[in-house]
Amino acid sequence: MQNEKQLQTEEFEREPVPASHWKGWKSFLAMYAGEHAAGTEFVIGPLFLTAGVSAFDLIVGLLIGNFLAVLSWRFLTAELATKYRLTLYFQLEKICGKNLVTLYNLANGVLFCFLAGSMITVSATAVGIPFNMEMPKLTDTMPNGITWVLIVLILGGLFTFIAAKGFQTVTKAANVMSPIIVTGFLVAGISALGQLDVKNFSDFWNIWGEGSEPFPGQIKYTFWHVVIWSWFCNAAMHIGMSDLSVFRYAKSPNAGWTTAAGMYVGHYMAWIAAALLYAAYLKTPEAVAILAQGNAPSVAPGPLAYNAIGVFGILTVILAGWTTANPTIYRSGLAFQAIMPKASTFWVTVVAGSLATIAGLFPAFAMKLLDFVAVYGFILAPVGAIIVFEHYFADRVGMIRNYAEHSGSTFNMAVLLAWVLSGGLFFYLSQSQGIFLSFLTFPAWLGCGLLYLLLSKGLQKQS
Repeated sequence: MQNEKQLQTEEFEREPVPASHWKGWKSFLAMYAGEHAAGTEFVIGPLFLTAGVSAFDLIVGLLIGNFLAVLSWRFLTAELATKYRLTLYFQLEKICGKNLVTLYNLANGVLFCFLAGSMITVSATAVGIPFNMEMPKLTDTMPNGITWVLIVLILGGLFTFIAAKGFQTVTKAANVMSPIIVTGFLVAGISALGQLDVKNFSDFWNIWGEGSEPFPGQIKYTFWHVVIWSWFCNAAMHIGMSDLSVFRYAKSPNAGWTTAAGMYVGHYMAWIAAALLYAAYLKTPEAVAILAQGNAPSVAPGPLAYNAIGVFGILTVILAGWTTANPTIYRSGLAFQAIMPKASTFWVTVVAGSLATIAGLFPAFAMKLLDFVAVYGFILAPVGAIIVFEHYFADRVGMIRNYAEHSGSTFNMAVLLAWVLSGGLFFYLSQSQGIFLSFLTFPAWLGCGLLYLLLSKGLQKQS
């Protein structure tokens, strides 16, 4: 019991992180490089190809979209994190009230579990190669055999153990694994260039060329799809303020620039490298035959990396999934811990990891990753606007900061109405007008923030 209590205290779930525990930029550099040069990049890169992107759309679109994401982390997330040094969940509790933030924390924790589960799925495709395991297809949703189930359970247990040891252990794991993962992506991409017989930049560009028709079951991605999706694929973490929980340990907001390591090593180099692996696979007789039948060839990361660089490819995929699952499970554990503040962070993280492992059994979360990430960002990001708009505009509109803490309220109705009305309106527009959901993430975020200010001013006057 003493060890559990000590673990809970050292994570500073309900108090500002003291200066004695602040960390330099190097800790965040390794963590972001490891988290975003991830196993899921082996899925996302190929999925861009299945969406029929052109060379310009992919190469230039990712350059711009990832830069916008870095700016969001640096000037919003890290700025506020180093000012208040609280977890997202405790910060929201002060604003929203205990009962309302419980609903948000539950949604946040569960969605993070699903995301972590997709990382476990990715690593499992690598571990299964020596066992000649049947790989999940692009259209698979359910587990495809006992071997798959056993591998996912073992990996999930291992990933959960590391995450449950706390922030220090998560960053140490990233420090060790990140260089291996980055090297693996780079070597795999170079190997794929050889398989594609690329001899100059023109050959490289022509891999995508002017684009193509999307594969069966996929939608066509344009330049703006790539820019906006790459900006908001981590919307919950930056404009959604989830990474307040990470950057509260930073010595200064300049640590936010370290996210560029994740964006340009992971979301740029790694996505393109993974797309090259898939492009090489599409030229094989097996893939040609599958396409001829009107089906999309599998994007299972393990075999793609193994075909390019052998055993080192298997290792890269396993570690890439691991370093992304670790902080994702850690964030999920903090969300659940905020619901049960008297519980040990260690054990709620174990619960989170267990849910992530169960999710990992179902390949759909990884195979439909572009769609899932868009939905999860759209749901969670607008709540971050509550924190941002209160920080910058509360005094200007004459509203009370941290209203729930000030008034003793357990349910701030202004927050719920702003979140539901803004999200509901823009989700309806997406569904009724066929608008790409990521296009509406930022409008929903702005709408939530503006509605919160207006509703708060009115409701606070009545109380």
